[in-house]
This record gives sequence, structure tokens and C-alpha cells, in this order.
Amino acid sequence: MEAIDKTLTINKIFKLFILAIIGTALITISAKIKIPFYPVPMTMQTFVILFLGITLGAKVGLFTVGLYLIEGICGLPVFAGTPEKGIGFLYFTGPTMGYLLGFLLAVYISGSFKYENNLIKNFIKLVFSLSFIYLLGIIWLGYLIGWEKPIFKLGAQPFLLAELFKILLLLFLIPNLIKLKKLIKIT
Repeated sequence: MEAIDKTLTINKIFKLFILAIIGTALITISAKIKIPFYPVPMTMQTFVILFLGITLGAKVGLFTVGLYLIEGICGLPVFAGTPEKGIGFLYFTGPTMGYLLGFLLAVYISGSFKYENNLIKNFIKLVFSLSFIYLLGIIWLGYLIGWEKPIFKLGAQPFLLAELFKILLLLFLIPNLIKLKKLIKIT
């Protein structure tokens, strides 16, 4: 009986690591692809962060995003703008650190919600989850460049239309993401 329990545990851990590696690859790819959008080009990082929260759940999503951040801090060029603008801890502690830390809260919160067949409730849950990325991002940006600067105008406003687009896209994918979560059966 003990051997069966160990095998199940090893299989679950293996599955967790495979999902986390796939998740970090998705975040990395989404950070590197810039999509022309108005008023600024967008990446799909925030989409993937919320996607991972919904499909992997709070704990596995948090582990996945944490692994992604560790990869970047250790010098792997996983962040948007790397390696062109630097790599590792020095890049991590730059202007985007608050947003990157916000990924942790956003994936955890989005993974904690139970999504129903209600577009308005799901929209509010996604906006709430996403808001932590921008909240931490703006706080860090203000600390870094000074509060007298137009922080919201620099750190959030240009991205709001793109974020609305990504949330609407996720909103209509939620029924399929719930099916995917059930198929994965990790949490």
C-alpha cells in the first residue's frame, strides 16, 4: 500500500513540474511577442497569468509564476525586454518589478475564484485579479521614479484598452478553461 501511495505522490509531483514548466514557457512566449495595438503594443502576459490561474488553480498557478520569476532572477531571458535591456536580478528590480510581483497575486486570486456561467460576475473577478498587477506596478514605479511624475498615466493608462480586450477574450474562454482544469485534475 505504501508503494502505491509513493508512486501516486511521485506521479503528482512530476505532473506538477511538467505543468509548471509548460506554464513558464507560456508566460515567456507571451512576454516576447508584441502585438500591435493602440496606444501601445501589447504582450499577452497578463492574459496568460489569468489563464494559468483559472486552469491550474491558486496554488499550482502561484508555484508556476514563482518558478517563472526565479528563472528570470537567475538570469534566464524570460522577461519582456530581456536580454536586450538586461537580465537577472538587476532587470527584475527595474521599473517592471511591481508588475512582475503583481503576477503572483493575480494568478493566486484568479485561481481562487469559482467561475460560473455569469459573464458579469466573471468579468468582475478577472478585473479584480488583474488590478493587483497594476496596483503593485504603479506603487513600485512611483517609488522608483518619484511620486511627482504622472504614475498612472505612465504605468497603467496606456495598457487599459489592451487589458479590456484580454479580459473579454478570457471571459468567453472560461467555459473551455474550466473543462481544461477538470481534465488536468491537479488541484
